[in-house]
Amino acid sequence: MEAIITVVGFLGAGKTTLLKYLVKNFTDKGWNPFVILNDYENAYLDAQQFTEQMNLQCVKALSGNCICCSGIVELRNIVNRVPERENGITLIEANGTSDACSLMEFLGVGINERFLPPIQISVVDVKNWQKHGEHNELESNQIQVSSLLVLTHLDEVLLKRKTTVIEELKELNPMAKIVTLNDLDIALLPELLPSKNDFQKFGHLKAHWASCSVDLPNLPDTDCIHKICSELPKSILRVKGCTKIGQDEDYTYFERKPDGEVHIRPFNGIPITGSKLLTIGPGSEPTLIKRVINSCGLNFG
Repeated sequence: MEAIITVVGFLGAGKTTLLKYLVKNFTDKGWNPFVILNDYENAYLDAQQFTEQMNLQCVKALSGNCICCSGIVELRNIVNRVPERENGITLIEANGTSDACSLMEFLGVGINERFLPPIQISVVDVKNWQKHGEHNELESNQIQVSSLLVLTHLDEVLLKRKTTVIEELKELNPMAKIVTLNDLDIALLPELLPSKNDFQKFGHLKAHWASCSVDLPNLPDTDCIHKICSELPKSILRVKGCTKIGQDEDYTYFERKPDGEVHIRPFNGIPITGSKLLTIGPGSEPTLIKRVINSCGLNFG
């Protein structure tokens, strides 16, 4: 039978990094992973980041719906249509504001018998754990029915901080195994059992935020990336963009994480939806985003 592993975690925690790690290591050990990616806006950008590791026919992007509710039927249908493979394993990355408890409650209903009951892994950003103000409850919700908690951003914190976070995680989910990415043994993942931890009820509507996507023109330099990211309000917790910089023929991907850090890296290939700027969080409105782009002197829109 084929295992289904869902990866959840707050915006910017490192879900895609973990997913790439899992794909590489499962593939190296003879497994045949199938990846499903969910995001509010343009999940295809994330899907293309896996083209160096696997055939795009084995990657499915589910954009515009939240898989913990409105998108659950589509997700279930995608899973049931996953082709049968020798040593198959299905990996699902949920968007960063998913109601993880609802996702696990609904996903296992109606799945084909060739699949094992879904299990959940939660990625925990130790540096920023419970530093999201009104969104802390959502972050707590995302670890309560996970069978495994993977700690990230450990190189940026002191041992005391790591110890404190682990203690808080154990209070919320005493049944979960807690590991770092370096200590993760993927051979054990298909054998994990669904969590039986009791979880606290969560106001589901708190998991639904504004989001938007606008076309992004070529930028003259990376200073424009930093200016755009700095001028977007802090209420927007996630910023992603992909475009060309200067005279470069290749595309560049950038993101602003909830803590304000900006990361810039090469994009693999050509974005099938064209150059885009994506935002998630209160204040995500096209008129605002275009105004910020115009502030860079690009006269857009």
